[in-house]
Amino acid sequence: MRKPRFPPMVTDIVQTALLACDGIEFSDLAACPSCGGEVCGYDTRKKQFAVIIENDKKRIIHIQVKRFYCKSCSKLCYADEPFYPDTRIGSPVIDLCKTFAVTLPFSRTATYLSLMGIVIDRGSVRNYAQRTFGVIPTADIFGMHLPLSILSISSLAANIGEGSSIKGSDVLASCGFPSAHRAALMPLLTEKDR
Repeated sequence: MRKPRFPPMVTDIVQTALLACDGIEFSDLAACPSCGGEVCGYDTRKKQFAVIIENDKKRIIHIQVKRFYCKSCSKLCYADEPFYPDTRIGSPVIDLCKTFAVTLPFSRTATYLSLMGIVIDRGSVRNYAQRTFGVIPTADIFGMHLPLSILSISSLAANIGEGSSIKGSDVLASCGFPSAHRAALMPLLTEKDR
């Protein structure tokens, strides 16, 4: 099999989006998702968002997610976060899996993602591609369909100043949902609507 060819700029867009999420804190939660009760802060957890190859070494992209304690039902719940229900990697990576798997076999999708510097195996690609998370909006970039979540986060990263970082709420809006545990995928919000 020939090595697939695609513009290096696509890899740069994907890598920029994922690297921009490294260390972002997600700490907003209005009410308990189970009962709607009042919540108070409990602790913060580090969660794996993606694994990429950077300078020929694996690099784990982590985010910080605050946990809350519900005063009514005593459950622990996470702040709004960019994960689909029952998944262990960030929704933009899953969006890539699902988008590519529409036209490519799972093994080729895993190969394409590997060439973009994303570490994910064929079995995980198959698992995520076969699940239903709603419609994933895409855009045609250089003849490839890329998820708008990746493009939006990459755009946010390009527009931040030196030494500053993207806000968690902006990443959530770019991914199109306030929280994977409480809402279905929504269309991307404009700056005015946020």
